[in-house]
Amino acid sequence: GLSQYSSDPRTEWDLSAYSTRDQVLEAMRNLRYKGGNTFTGLALTHVLEQNLKPDAGARLEAEKLVILLTDGKSQDDANLAAQTLKNLGIEIFAIGVKNADEVELKQVASEPLELTVYNVLDFPLLSSLVGKLTRVLCTRIKEKSNKESADIPVNTGPQLSPTDLKISAVTSKSMHLTWSPPLRPPKKYRIVYYPSKGGIPKEVILDGAVSSLHLSNLTSHTEYLVSVFPIYDTVVGDGLRGVTSTLPLSSPRSLRVSELSHNSIRLSWKAAQGATQYLVLCSAAPDRAED
Repeated sequence: GLSQYSSDPRTEWDLSAYSTRDQVLEAMRNLRYKGGNTFTGLALTHVLEQNLKPDAGARLEAEKLVILLTDGKSQDDANLAAQTLKNLGIEIFAIGVKNADEVELKQVASEPLELTVYNVLDFPLLSSLVGKLTRVLCTRIKEKSNKESADIPVNTGPQLSPTDLKISAVTSKSMHLTWSPPLRPPKKYRIVYYPSKGGIPKEVILDGAVSSLHLSNLTSHTEYLVSVFPIYDTVVGDGLRGVTSTLPLSSPRSLRVSELSHNSIRLSWKAAQGATQYLVLCSAAPDRAED
């Protein structure tokens, strides 16, 4: 499979899209370069949530490898997203071109770095990496496949996937999530949430015995995308997804003016829920300055 990214990752094709080498090469020739920003962390999260799924062609028994190709320093936290993938047994190879940050490449990539980190001065020089990278990838897959395999079911569905995500108690700053656990209890849950119009994803890791979460410190009057992923020893089950908007900030009501004098007035109002301070602005009306 292949995804491109700038500020918004985009899947070009899934793992199951092509079955022959010639088909993949033809798709590469027709690929249009996506310019823009460099949100590598968001891209890695996209790969985990969208591309490494059974419905996208990922086989649970197959080794999971991600090859990151970037020509710049990430504008978000790539290390956090990469660590999440690596904690799930997904191996990351990092290839930098031109202005890529080599320190960041080494933070993102899996160990051993001498096999998983590459850097070239320009795009045409990527061809010089093909032979070595192919050999390394094949060797790593064989090494991992020879290890003792974990007892993981071959199919997903209700056995590995939570259901019935409910979002309740929504305020301007918070919301409450609940869901029904899968038939096979996960080791942990990974909850990812971010504004639908753009923003750095945030995540919370919960114990697999927990099936609810209260999200706080959200932005008011904002639509949020929420995903809940069950994490097993060597696989991530299908996630739940939901969308909801936080409420706008409440306003004070019933403004009253009293105790007028030549240089003062008293104001009163009904409090706005959740307000900790008020900003009061006043000025003389230009056409009634004498009053």
